[in-house]
Amino acid sequence: MRTEVIAVDPAAPDAAVLERAAAVLREGGLVAFPTETVYGLGARADRDDAVRKIYAAKGRPSSNPLIAHVADVTAARALSSSWPMAAERLAEAFWPGPLTLVVPRAAGAVVDRVAGGGPTVAVRVPSGRIARALLAVTGLPVAAPSANPSGGLSPTTAAHVLKGLDGRVDLVLDGGPADLGIESTVVDVTSSPSRLLRPGTRSVDELRAVLPDLVLFDADRAPSSLPLPSPGMLERHYAPRATLRLVDADALPHAVASARAEGLRASSVRRATAGLPVEVSALDRRLPADARGFAASLFDALHALDDAGCDVLFVERPPADDAWAGVRDRLLRASR
Repeated sequence: MRTEVIAVDPAAPDAAVLERAAAVLREGGLVAFPTETVYGLGARADRDDAVRKIYAAKGRPSSNPLIAHVADVTAARALSSSWPMAAERLAEAFWPGPLTLVVPRAAGAVVDRVAGGGPTVAVRVPSGRIARALLAVTGLPVAAPSANPSGGLSPTTAAHVLKGLDGRVDLVLDGGPADLGIESTVVDVTSSPSRLLRPGTRSVDELRAVLPDLVLFDADRAPSSLPLPSPGMLERHYAPRATLRLVDADALPHAVASARAEGLRASSVRRATAGLPVEVSALDRRLPADARGFAASLFDALHALDDAGCDVLFVERPPADDAWAGVRDRLLRASR
């Protein structure tokens, strides 16, 4: 398969390009497209032959479910056998945006493979203009995990998609870098209280302002049964080819120097601080000091260092506070 790449203006997506991508999806093909979080690998969620192509292209375990992306709340409700009040409240507060809801699955709304064979379905309404416009034109729920080989670094640019999936995807819409840089927050609303399954850029404080009894996510607790209720719950995920190690900020320079003294090609990723500006070098990255800025830059930095042939990536251990939960989750899983 030859992968076609079309540049798209994220501020004003071209209608003809969107219709071209929608036609590929309707015909059962694969389209990689930017969302506000990362690039997704999309297929129509109501055809098993189409969804099967996602799993084959990514090498994804069949028990790991997908997120169904839809254009609006009405389309999301149509995928659920019952729409819990918690879902209604969260959707009203945070959609469109980087929040996924796990709801009871309506019979026949999506194929079993989207749900990993389970009784629920993960659904979200993205806020990225290209993604929303594509979904509206397509008129179908689109299953879309991150557009990268399973378990690997998340793609935040079209170049990242092509690096991992060139020749396995029919079309890539190149809309520039993804804004947020890490995948959506996932909340399971099928039980009471609702459960945070995957942290993202929506903080627990924001979620608890809507659902005060929300149960917190435990990053060290692996799911005890299959199928998984949500993507992003595998113990090792989001990982580079190189070994990734989390190190406290004050120990990071020594760790890098020691590894290099042993003949390893070692790199560092740390937060910029006062007197230590954001900058890039061949083997070191200083990223924005705030959680949102760090998240937006993280995977691009890891891709670049991995491509440079590093043996080990030393990453500054993120702070323990709520704002960093999404980044912390990604790095913990990548370091296992």
